[in-house]
Amino acid sequence: MPHPELETIHHKITDWYALNARALPWRSSSVSPWAVMVSEFMLQQTPVIRVLPVWETWMKRWPTPAALAAEPVSEALKAWGRLGYPRRALRLHAAATVITDEFDGEVPATQEELLALPGVGTYTAAAIACFAFNVPAVVVDTNIRRVHARLVSGQALPEQSQTAGELALAARLMPTVSSSAGADARLANAWNIAVMELGALVCTARSPRCEDCPVINQCAWIAAGRPEPHYKPKGQPWHGTDRQVRGAMMAVLRHAPAPVQRADLLGTVDLTAASRAAIELNPAREASQEHRAWVELHALEAQAEQRVRALDSLLADGLALAGPTGIALPH
Repeated sequence: MPHPELETIHHKITDWYALNARALPWRSSSVSPWAVMVSEFMLQQTPVIRVLPVWETWMKRWPTPAALAAEPVSEALKAWGRLGYPRRALRLHAAATVITDEFDGEVPATQEELLALPGVGTYTAAAIACFAFNVPAVVVDTNIRRVHARLVSGQALPEQSQTAGELALAARLMPTVSSSAGADARLANAWNIAVMELGALVCTARSPRCEDCPVINQCAWIAAGRPEPHYKPKGQPWHGTDRQVRGAMMAVLRHAPAPVQRADLLGTVDLTAASRAAIELNPAREASQEHRAWVELHALEAQAEQRVRALDSLLADGLALAGPTGIALPH
């Protein structure tokens, strides 16, 4: 891509972002690096609409890493709720502990130090450095990869797994930065979030709104006639999977006031639609989140082998602990 055209693309996309960006709380200039870090953990594989209420509650309760580190990891798992992939809560608690003990309670600003924290990989380190500390790092998520694939490579979708070539392309597309401060550094940081937002709102995977794209005239995919993807994307199933069973078991453990017996977690109850509806209409029973969690778990059409596999995987992942009185969240 010729340099003059790339410079035009930089400004077209960042100007579009300035006018169309969502007002998400973790993007405010007044939030702390910790608030940005929490959002990055929560947004991994989880839509913004589900993250927002949990993030807001989390930040009110634990506005600093030290506040979270001071509480048992079980509280983090309870507050994580139904965001999914609860190992992220374990790692975030572990990272808060390291930050408190080794960094005087302040989120480190360099990618190297961030990478040393539990649960922080290449993308998360770059995102925190960029969005929290204005470091012009190369940030590459799924939305960014998709925009790059269409805009430059002329492909409908990026590769199924991130490649070295995609990382190299992202680095080449970054605005040139001559120093860590100044207009070029600000443009580089704006570029990362602007491309990400363009992928989330306009250049979407299934129904891209090309007519609203600020760089439609520079898009290689449009120029090629919008060719079909070179593979058929596979969605992540939920119903009937081990993930669904694990989630239902975690819900029971989050709401149970005491350790739960393994046999109860593995048991099955035939709840007909009529009986479930009756429970929903009974105010006294509806008030119990614990009861509702049990109802959801026992209503699953999961065979005994799958239930055993799901529970054993929770224990292996450290999301549950088996003790002399039963199974509970880790302390």
